[in-house]
Amino acid sequence: MTDSDGEAIADLPPSAKLVYKVLEYDGPLTQKGIVEESMLSARTVRYALERLDEVGVIEEDVYFADARQNLYEIIEQPAEADAAVSD
Repeated sequence: MTDSDGEAIADLPPSAKLVYKVLEYDGPLTQKGIVEESMLSARTVRYALERLDEVGVIEEDVYFADARQNLYEIIEQPAEADAAVSD
């Protein structure tokens, strides 16, 4: 999937690709959950989430267990976008 600038997931930094894969395998997670699963720093995860949001492949929702946190999940995409990530 690409955004209006033509940037695809394959063009993102490795940290953003890792966060994408963590969300793909482990489902919706909070930022803290992504940090734990990916073993990246909180700052790196924040940056990766910003980049993924710019490309339009994730959505942010309220985490009802703790409204101070957000829940991130991948937006369903066509099969051609998944092929770009695996390259």
